[in-house]
Amino acid sequence: MAPEKKQFILNAFVMQAPGHLNPGLFKYPNDKGRSYNDVKHWMSLAQKLEKAKFHAMFFADVLGGYDVYNGPANLDATIPAASQFPINDPLYSVPAMAAVTESIGFGVTASTTYESPYAMARKFSTVDHLSNGRVAWNIVTSYLDSAARNFGLDTQIEHDKRYEIAHEYLDVTYKLWEGSWRDDAVTNAPKDSYADSRGVRQINHKGEHFNVPGPHICEPSRQRTPFLFQAGTSSAGRKFAATHAEAIFLNGHTAELVRPSVDSIRAQAKEFGRDPQSIKIVAGLLVVVGETDEKAKEKYELLASYGDREGALALFGGWSGYDLGRYGDDEDFRFLDTAPPAVRSMVNHWASSSPQGTKWNKKTIAEHLIIGGNGAKIIGSAKTCADELERWMEVADVDGFNLSYASIPETFDDIIEFLIPELRRRGLFHEDYAVPGGTLRENYLGAKGRSRLDETHPGAKYFWKAGEDVPAYARVEAKVNGSDGANGHDTNGKSKKRRLE
Repeated sequence: MAPEKKQFILNAFVMQAPGHLNPGLFKYPNDKGRSYNDVKHWMSLAQKLEKAKFHAMFFADVLGGYDVYNGPANLDATIPAASQFPINDPLYSVPAMAAVTESIGFGVTASTTYESPYAMARKFSTVDHLSNGRVAWNIVTSYLDSAARNFGLDTQIEHDKRYEIAHEYLDVTYKLWEGSWRDDAVTNAPKDSYADSRGVRQINHKGEHFNVPGPHICEPSRQRTPFLFQAGTSSAGRKFAATHAEAIFLNGHTAELVRPSVDSIRAQAKEFGRDPQSIKIVAGLLVVVGETDEKAKEKYELLASYGDREGALALFGGWSGYDLGRYGDDEDFRFLDTAPPAVRSMVNHWASSSPQGTKWNKKTIAEHLIIGGNGAKIIGSAKTCADELERWMEVADVDGFNLSYASIPETFDDIIEFLIPELRRRGLFHEDYAVPGGTLRENYLGAKGRSRLDETHPGAKYFWKAGEDVPAYARVEAKVNGSDGANGHDTNGKSKKRRLE
């Protein structure tokens, strides 16, 4: 008997902007990118994706403009191409999408660098309540100098320092979500009380970067801690992901290039005492699928004809930090000694899978990035695309895919019409959600009743269980700080005022 195939996780990778990874495609007649600021557009898409049983809509976000190309601080290529500009905050539309759906989840990107953990915890608790437990937080530390300047900094906080801060940031949010309200504070409240005041406590966090007394101003939502995504690929990012993430988003040009990052994350997770297979890893891909390979290729070429090459180079500048506008139009970056090593490395990766003799100048780079960005692209019939997705699953050891779009909603319409039936025929995609009407965590992990963090997750140490006087982590901290933490007395027996709100 053949072993049962692992079924794919599928997200729709979207952005609340006229263009995401497709600069200039708002000009394509079938594209609805201009409707990015119409909540009915997002409600309709959520319903369509839920009917097809997508696990989640994964919303990318940035906090500044792509102003490196032909810089400094130059948006002249970014704005005409709508290269992720303008862009709205995706969190505010989630309750509207949740109101017209029952099971699909919503992953929202939000930065630990420019907002306090207390405010972030409140926002996600609110939306987790209003979505009935279907929100995820894609944790980022931000990467644009333009964002740093707009938030009052001269330049970005140093890369690894941002992750150091983010580790403490997560500890604060875990304490607020998991350790500020006891599990039964509301359900077992005294008569005529909304909640038991003894079941709500200050967290009194005092750290190197944050001082947050608490308590959490929101009562616990269905998931308490939102499902946690992360997308870091640097050494510090992979360590952070292996520590905190429940699902990890990786971008890579080939399955073979993604596999080392997957292995590194799983190995580190094991070192940290987590089950490495409990972390779901999704790869970013663009799929352009049609009735035949030829029709799919024709569709891709048609879409690419609407792309904006200058806008693509603006995206590259934002992602890499390097301004290709400084170089001549005909210079081949594979052999250009004056080009930064990181640029040469990227271009050589792309060139390894391109026809021999291709000259990798600015024009070639722009055409490579014009649809789908720096992620892999799969173009062909349902069979061709399904074959390649299966190969990615085996070679890269990923659990699923963040599927981006060339044209919204047309790319998803084609995936729903052609690709998903083929995946189901092969047993690679579910017929229905694991827990219809369940939380995002339940449906992503395929485990009914798993709305809370896994016991091996570092946030689990902050759980405040029903009946406990104070959470276990607080008792440990109290002993370290000279108090027994349970009866309100210090170690000398002197009375200590209990801090409750």
